[in-house]
Amino acid sequence: MRSFWKILRLGGKELRSLWHDRVLLALIFVSFSLMIYTAAKATSHELRNAPIAVVDHDRSQLSERIIEAFYPPRFKRPARISSTALDPGLDSGLYTFVLDIPPDFERDVLQGRRPAIQVNIDATRMSQAYIGAGYIQRIAYDELEEFMRTSGNAAGFPIELVTRVMFNPNLSGIWFGGVMEVINQVTLISIILTGAALIREREHGTLEHLMVMPLSPVQIMVAKVWANGLVVLVAAALSLTLVVQGALRVPIAGSVALFMLGTALHLFSTTSIGILLATVARSMPQLGLLIVLVVLPFLILSGAITPRESMPESVRVIMLSAPTTHYVSLAQAVLYRGAGLEVVWPQLFALVAIGTVAFLASLARFRRSVSLT
Repeated sequence: MRSFWKILRLGGKELRSLWHDRVLLALIFVSFSLMIYTAAKATSHELRNAPIAVVDHDRSQLSERIIEAFYPPRFKRPARISSTALDPGLDSGLYTFVLDIPPDFERDVLQGRRPAIQVNIDATRMSQAYIGAGYIQRIAYDELEEFMRTSGNAAGFPIELVTRVMFNPNLSGIWFGGVMEVINQVTLISIILTGAALIREREHGTLEHLMVMPLSPVQIMVAKVWANGLVVLVAAALSLTLVVQGALRVPIAGSVALFMLGTALHLFSTTSIGILLATVARSMPQLGLLIVLVVLPFLILSGAITPRESMPESVRVIMLSAPTTHYVSLAQAVLYRGAGLEVVWPQLFALVAIGTVAFLASLARFRRSVSLT
């Protein structure tokens, strides 16, 4: 009990120190509010207002139907251009997509000759080019299918494709971006807070004061872990409620309490990693550089930005040792798909194991750094 009260008081000291650090408070506030809202709203992953042009050599009813099928918000109104303006328009960046409809297109379709529409794409706009190519193919196919039905030639389309979208029926990037940004900020801010707390103790000379008191390195470390972890946990809960569910109107399918349990276990790992980095760095600028080297792979290779299945096998195996990999998997399963404890218990177990290893490694390094001072 005496050790418990020491850890509790030391954690209270950490919270008071953080309260008087206006820069870190501002960082926490902006990270869990403005950064999450901006990441979800400003960096849209959908096709929106893509410039498109059409070279219509056919000028038939079918070609007009296809042209009129492209409209906002995914595409701008198609510009009708001549064939001589096709290459200059792409070269100058006026258009991302240019459709070239050949002569006698409608007649060849009705006679079953399967004519081709050429789609020219400016692939320097990579995300728009990749998504837009699929949209154009689908739109042209739908218009062609409807035209064949109205003309009495529906036999050419014996199969009807029915798509069912689960967990995000509107395919809104805001639903994905908002939640994933909360996860990214939990990882980043927790490492920054604990690392900065230890660096601040060393720079102010208060770390030596703590070591001459009847305190062990374990008590000092545990106090920093729970205090800074609690701050991030509360900020994440408020952000999930006020920003993600409130301002962004993203529905949460699963248990928020289960997600917060996973967040707490994840914070056990990341706060320990923050202390480990602070024992290696000798100043705040060095800590910042180390955080960049550690956090960027955590965020990029954990599955929060791109699916892990698209990564090389060696990278996927290595990233199993990172807490963010299991945390992202847990968060997506709980918040998007409504998974319960019976589904995400392997991720919870992995977070406990990784957190224990990270804490013990940080404790060993912290003891060594304290003995050297």
